[in-house]
Amino acid sequence: MLEALFNIIVFPGLLFLGGYALVFSFIDRKLYARLQNRKGPCWYQPLADFLKLLGKETIIPAEADKAVFKVLPILSLSVVVAAYLYIPTWRPSSIYPFNGDLIVVLYLLTLPTLFVFLAAWYSTSVYATIGATRVLTQMFAYEVPMFMALLAPALLADTWSLTGIHAYYTEHPLYLLINLPAFLVALVASQGKLERVPFDLPEAETELAGGIFVEYSGRLYAIFHLAMDSELVVLCSLMAAIFLPFYSTSAILSFLSYILQTLFILLLLSIFRTIMARLRIEQVVNLYWKYLTPLAMIQIIANLLLKGVLN
Repeated sequence: MLEALFNIIVFPGLLFLGGYALVFSFIDRKLYARLQNRKGPCWYQPLADFLKLLGKETIIPAEADKAVFKVLPILSLSVVVAAYLYIPTWRPSSIYPFNGDLIVVLYLLTLPTLFVFLAAWYSTSVYATIGATRVLTQMFAYEVPMFMALLAPALLADTWSLTGIHAYYTEHPLYLLINLPAFLVALVASQGKLERVPFDLPEAETELAGGIFVEYSGRLYAIFHLAMDSELVVLCSLMAAIFLPFYSTSAILSFLSYILQTLFILLLLSIFRTIMARLRIEQVVNLYWKYLTPLAMIQIIANLLLKGVLN
């Protein structure tokens, strides 16, 4: 019982994930600034912002459902932490591995988007409502190619377990090259899931004054912001576990490898965020359905054909 509580609350649970999310936020903002020839924030800025929000007054709209309005940020952070517990960090398997944990992680990562939609909808604000409709529209666009891209390597490995995927590609490391198109699709889809430029339409400060979070303030907004930063860590960790499953017999070296892999994926996401301008909603849908979904489908067919040849 004590070990389970330690895993959930301390490592690799809430405290470690929250701390790493703040580090990720700093690195992402710093890279984004330097790539635009700006100085960027100080190393402690994400933590200072979080603590400052915790100390601010929380204002709830008079017409909002107060219970739903308060609980959704907590639920969003909770499911992100739960998903993280099933992803390997310092060893080839997570702390709670089982056959099918990949499907559970993908399911859990779908829920924060739905919670954000409900939060915006129950805010009863015009700006938040417009942001909520954009959240669902984007979700219908990126979810299919994202799931297909993340499941394609699992099809070749003939397992729905992240531990099994690691074992298969450890024996056949060259097969990782086959999954490069799926890795590209997963990167672009993750950018949309995280609502980062050029897929930041649900927030769009210049258009919707914050959109989905326009009515959130104080500690509730701080929790939502931490949940989104944590989701960035979880998605980078998931892509690292699937597309870069490299671990050592040493726990310390494996953990350092995990850190380097996730930072590498964050670098790619930051570069993509820097070089792109915001897309319109129909451009987002066209990109995911006309280009990324067929590419992910081709990846799945190629992996199934290769699997048939190998068997």
